[in-house]
Amino acid sequence: MTEKRRPIRIANCSGFYGDRLSAMAEMLEGGEIDVITGDYLAEVTMLILAKDRLKDPQAGYAKSFQRQIEPLLERIAARGVKVVVNAGGLAPAALAAGLRTACAARRVQLKIAHIEGDDILDRLDELKLAGHTLSHLDTGEPMASWSYPPLTANAYLGAWGIVAALREGADIVICPRVTDASVVLGPAAWWHDWRMDDWNALAGAVVAGHVIECGTQATGGNYSGFEDIVDLRRPGFPLAEIAADGASVITKHPGTGGNVTMGTVTAQLLYEIQGLDYLNPDVTVQLDTIRLSDQGEDRVLIEATRGTPPPPTTKVAITAIGGFENSMMFVLTGVDPARKARLVEQALRARLAGADIRESRFELIGAIDPRPASQLAATTFLRVCVHGTEAAVGRAFFDACMELALASYPGMFTIKGGSRTASAYGVYWPAIVPQDILAHVTVLEDGRRVKVPLPPVMHDPSRAASTTEAPLVTDFGDNCEQAPLGALFDARSGDKGGNGNVGIWARDEQSFDWLRRNFTSDRLRELIPEAHDLEIERHVLPNLLAVNFLLKGLLDGGATETMRFDSQAKALGEYLLSRSVPLPRPLLLRAQAKCSRRPLAGHIRLDGSIYPRANDDSAATCSDEGQ
Repeated sequence: MTEKRRPIRIANCSGFYGDRLSAMAEMLEGGEIDVITGDYLAEVTMLILAKDRLKDPQAGYAKSFQRQIEPLLERIAARGVKVVVNAGGLAPAALAAGLRTACAARRVQLKIAHIEGDDILDRLDELKLAGHTLSHLDTGEPMASWSYPPLTANAYLGAWGIVAALREGADIVICPRVTDASVVLGPAAWWHDWRMDDWNALAGAVVAGHVIECGTQATGGNYSGFEDIVDLRRPGFPLAEIAADGASVITKHPGTGGNVTMGTVTAQLLYEIQGLDYLNPDVTVQLDTIRLSDQGEDRVLIEATRGTPPPPTTKVAITAIGGFENSMMFVLTGVDPARKARLVEQALRARLAGADIRESRFELIGAIDPRPASQLAATTFLRVCVHGTEAAVGRAFFDACMELALASYPGMFTIKGGSRTASAYGVYWPAIVPQDILAHVTVLEDGRRVKVPLPPVMHDPSRAASTTEAPLVTDFGDNCEQAPLGALFDARSGDKGGNGNVGIWARDEQSFDWLRRNFTSDRLRELIPEAHDLEIERHVLPNLLAVNFLLKGLLDGGATETMRFDSQAKALGEYLLSRSVPLPRPLLLRAQAKCSRRPLAGHIRLDGSIYPRANDDSAATCSDEGQ
């Protein structure tokens, strides 16, 4: 086996636009790596970059990446490390040009390539005339029914443009809107010289990319079992060691915070997925084939992933300015918070009756401790959010709120942050386009343009949701007791456009059997009232001991326009784990006996003071909630 055929070590240094600025330096200096990758483009980020571009035609890329990499250019060149990121956003050529200027100024010899072909904004009318309806992925409505002038329209490209750049000797590859996993798949395919139809290997690399693309979420960040993680003050960023067959080991640099465990990897595998088939422009991943195994401290093996040809289409994300929004947070203290909230709502609706407000939402947040030990324990909040014209939701809304200061419920005050000026909000339209209409091109350091070929085989293998769910059964008879779901299970949730997903998984086979048999879509509706009227897809992933749910329409039109407080469903999983249900007593007792959750040295009270909790000597005990 040649040196090049050893597993490639691919490090992540960013999970979103605004992630830890020092992460690239940490990954470069913390140990041996071959490639640094970074994901900067959440679905909402394209709108942020578009607003930047409206102010400055030369903008439209992730400026933080430029600040990250410029001080490190000499070390990147000396180490021979490749860099592949999607920080190009809406302006990959501009970012590449800026980096070439920086390299010249620092006398660093690095070849920089960029990718083009995702931006189809100027082609939307042409595509419609050609018969492409650009129907909404969730509602099926044709884009002709959408009343907003598009601001961005970017198709999700695959990884073969990155492969072409690396084969031509590029040291840094600047990508626009490629799929999140493409920045990992591309280097792996280049390193191992995979063919375009090496479906299983490609699928394995996509899975590795999906695990590390959100950065420290793979090392304990946002993890429901966070008390199992040794040190979450500053978790290290993850690495993927990807072998020639597509199997990978997820790990991190030694001595960094956080942990890589079966749980943290499972959590990320369930993050922002939909069905059993994970569609990418280069391969379709069969998620229910993935197998995990513990390989020792901070090392988890992902193997046996199967892939099939990709669909002939790819997703296109279209955004526009939808209008203007504003919000205000009222503080409610003491008894009758619901009545106080209704009083505010009635007063504001009366004051704003003539204003051009398209939509409003009044949300009561939090619950009062029936025996409050402090004023904060007796406090809840009313969040008021409005959409409408700039005039209506700007000064008019703010003034209407301020007029209540001495004329409403007892103890009335607001949290600082309400604004006299409205902010523009975005709307989102997801659709699909044929891959063969895209001009996917790699632009090399010397200006040569390399056309990227299509996959040799394409078909849509997507499997439908689980339409027949296991009947509600209880193998334990009446031997159950009320307990939070978090006593036996973990969860991770997120957004997919206007939909939310929540994956819940067991810690052992017997608990999974109970989960698979008892946790249906109807049961989920009972536990999450917000989903009562929604269509819910349910998918079982036995290898991960997991059940994943897709809640269609939970986030209205998506994170940029929803008026929900949890606009990206990030906390939906934790909400679900807090719900109390009858759970089998034998499973609860076994979970308590096995509990390894490490108690924190102290908790921070809501009033800011610190009070002690269990010390290290009591680390084997569980809290009352079984956590």
